[in-house]
Amino acid sequence: MSRTKNPIRAAGVVLLRQNKGKTEVCVVHRPSHKDWSLPKGKLESGEHVVAAAHRETLEETGELCVLGVPLATAGYNVEGRRKTVRYWVAWVVPGGPGFSPNSEIDNLEWLSPDKASKRLTYPRDVQLMRAAVAAPRTSPLVILRHTQARRRASWGKKPDALRPLAADGTRHAGLLVPTIDAFGVAQIFSSDAVRCVDTVTPYANKRRIKIATEALFSEDGFRDGKGGSFKRLDAILTIEDSVLLCTHRPLLPELLKHLERKIGMAKSDQLDPSLPPGGFIVLHREFHPKKGLRVTAIERHEP
Repeated sequence: MSRTKNPIRAAGVVLLRQNKGKTEVCVVHRPSHKDWSLPKGKLESGEHVVAAAHRETLEETGELCVLGVPLATAGYNVEGRRKTVRYWVAWVVPGGPGFSPNSEIDNLEWLSPDKASKRLTYPRDVQLMRAAVAAPRTSPLVILRHTQARRRASWGKKPDALRPLAADGTRHAGLLVPTIDAFGVAQIFSSDAVRCVDTVTPYANKRRIKIATEALFSEDGFRDGKGGSFKRLDAILTIEDSVLLCTHRPLLPELLKHLERKIGMAKSDQLDPSLPPGGFIVLHREFHPKKGLRVTAIERHEP
């Protein structure tokens, strides 16, 4: 009986920048394939697909980026194995070392969308590029469930708000750093419970961001004043910066249902509140000068 080979998982971006008021697209040349394509690469062992897209962009182009809305997933066969590549829109941000030619990528060009469509070797890349250029520029709101905490039963009668992360939860919190970084999170709001604060502390320390603790997003605070929690969520929703909110599993169904009503979002499987520890949902928000706030895409990610 033949065995199906494990599929190849990869991640990539359509990398964009503004140059003199015009959008330019990054295309890369791979000498081993003799083609022009978009930045992408395979996931490393245990790596989150979001972190992989961000890392591969830096490695292949020398540019730091922030991810925008997700694009279509490409699927094709490579030497008898199925390969899937998940793509995002990505915008260049300052701080990258710049491009250095190597054996994998020996040339890079920034082109107008029309010129890029002629340079890219594969029609699927052209379609992705066109979709990325047409997509609005967005700012994410990341809603994160804290990582694995110590069991309630093992904590006894001590205050639940002081219950810390388990060893696996602490390790997972560290692994979340490159994933959160990919979305360029600049403001962090967290339940004041220790397990939530400790989940986002590794990222906050790396980026030197102060964590704003919010009792309204703790289990006790939410139970005592849901109206205040919803009002605070409304305020966070309108922050145009890239924002993360870390909270608890029991709050997620009502918080997400409130967001559905607030923005008039259609019911979506991506808003399924049954996130595992360390799982998160990303709302990509467009702040239109005339139409106001709207959510243009939703992602749901598990560890």
